Amino acid sequence: MMLSQTNLATGIPRSKVKYSRLSSTEDGYIDLQFKKTPPKIPYKAIALATVLFLIGAFLIIIGSLQLSGHITVPVLILGILVFLPGFYHLHITYYASKGYRGYSYDDIPDFND
Repeated sequence: MMLSQTNLATGIPRSKVKYSRLSSTEDGYIDLQFKKTPPKIPYKAIALATVLFLIGAFLIIIGSLQLSGHITVPVLILGILVFLPGFYHLHITYYASKGYRGYSYDDIPDFND
């Protein structure tokens, strides 16, 4: 039985890793290793945050109507608990999409897409 050879650091099969020889005049560094890869956008997490935001906003409105005496259903606390994580993740998504420093899509948990 022959085991497939993989790069232990990345788990990529060795047959799929591309290597190139460095010339003797170079110091061992190439520009490609310093390039930043584009961020992976977690679409599922953003969709979930949007749903949480909308449900939370709806429940906060219902809870406000409850406090004013129009409706007698206790949902204000539930609305706030659902609204806050949705708002927080949409806030990060918005600033990351605009490219603000300190905000990245990496700050949003993904669902291992």
